Amino acid sequence: MKKLLSLLLAALLALSASSMALAEEKSANIALTNSIPSLNPLTLANAESSKYAISLIFLPLVDLDSELNFVPRLAQEITTDDHLHFTIRIREDAVWSDGLPVTAEDVAFSFLIAADPDSANTALAMYSVEGTDDDGFVEPGADHIDGVEIVDEKTLAVTVKWPMALYTFEYNFGCYLLTVPKHVLEDVPRGDLLTLDWFNHPDVISGPYFVRDFDLEHYVHFEANPDYFEGEARIKYLNFNVVLSSQILSGLKSGEIDLVQQTMGSIPVEDYGAVRALENVRAVNGTPVTNESVFINTANVTDPRIRQALLLGMDRQLVFENLLEGNGELVDGFLVSASPYYTDIGVTAYDPEKAASLIAEAKADGADTELTWYMNGNETEWNQAVEYFAQSFADLGLTIHTRPVTFANLMTAAENLEFDIMSVEYTYAPVDPYTDVVWLLGGEGSWTGYLTDEIAAALEATQELETVGEIAEQYRVVDTAMQQDPAMISGWVKASLGAVSSRLVNAEPNVFGTFINVHEWDIR
Repeated sequence: MKKLLSLLLAALLALSASSMALAEEKSANIALTNSIPSLNPLTLANAESSKYAISLIFLPLVDLDSELNFVPRLAQEITTDDHLHFTIRIREDAVWSDGLPVTAEDVAFSFLIAADPDSANTALAMYSVEGTDDDGFVEPGADHIDGVEIVDEKTLAVTVKWPMALYTFEYNFGCYLLTVPKHVLEDVPRGDLLTLDWFNHPDVISGPYFVRDFDLEHYVHFEANPDYFEGEARIKYLNFNVVLSSQILSGLKSGEIDLVQQTMGSIPVEDYGAVRALENVRAVNGTPVTNESVFINTANVTDPRIRQALLLGMDRQLVFENLLEGNGELVDGFLVSASPYYTDIGVTAYDPEKAASLIAEAKADGADTELTWYMNGNETEWNQAVEYFAQSFADLGLTIHTRPVTFANLMTAAENLEFDIMSVEYTYAPVDPYTDVVWLLGGEGSWTGYLTDEIAAALEATQELETVGEIAEQYRVVDTAMQQDPAMISGWVKASLGAVSSRLVNAEPNVFGTFINVHEWDIR
């Protein structure tokens, strides 16, 4: 009997200890106001929520920190001597969660499957890599890319077809080519990789967190990787939760939300004052880099007079002052004042009379004056602006049908070019506007389908020039063109507000770099 009681007591003590351990396991909640389209790094496109979520699992080679410096992640450094040949040196301490080293072969394999037409990531500029065709593809099933050479276990050499600035290579390939484990995936048929269920719960990762469970429309729950080579995360459970913008204030106040990062979660402007007043939260003002971009599908909106009328007929100043309360800036074109290459070309003034005249002229010549405008249904303030613009254009002779949709459906419409006009918050990296601009204006397959010889020459020049002033002059050409015949209109540039709970230690919400040190976050 004594022996039985001892065993029962030991079991109870063990259960109690286990319960205490579970109670002490730390968790933090990150608020998103857009759903996450995918957890597959091969389908990573233009969604910051996906980039940050997947980068917790599969690290990029380098990433931008809050000071806009490229800092090591999997790669110790990326260098070039001639802007044609780039050397990637992998960190000696970088290992997969199964203990095997991350090698140059893994990175070369990731380049290869990104260029294979059966598994290609069309958002990457693989067409610039030597050994790919004009569309960025190699032969299906190819075992190498001519321009990607393994030098040794931790060193890779990449050759590009034309001069490329180091910052462009680092941003496009360093930040967005997320390396996957060759030893796990090399035998998977390439045609299966884009839909491979393994990416939803990978068991071999390089990042600080595994995926625990998910519903991409509502949440992704992560669990710390105990073998992360930079050290196991102090917070065991990290949750990305999709919420409505209107729910953020109450979530911060109650403690249900621990962090809002400026490009993933959108705090309504009318709640800024209340968030700043919360005693349990520290509000963080974001640099104005989030551009509410209005993209015009020039294959549908073919008449430049209609495109010009769209720019002239939007009273951007009015909606900026009333809906954003001055939290940000107005610009024309892609570059914002935070970019070292920004030049002030002025902002096109609201001119409804000229817009009406252009619309009437174009209509008389047979132009379509009935357009569909897709927008992200979660962007509260901007959607109010779009509805106001649509009413204004009705008085000017242009019929606008507004279509607020989910972010995932917006990206589908964008990919399939199903829109006439589309607007979405887009963060152009201030240190590398080239990567986004060349794709967005880059002809067939881009969201605008618009690229003139003048713009192409200016963008090409940015990759060969050395001084900030010289590069800025070329971007001035691009932005001026958007004033004269807009394919993209900057609605406003939002200085978004971030927020972090006082219980969350070592976390600083920033437009860039928020999650670089996520393994060092802690709960007080």
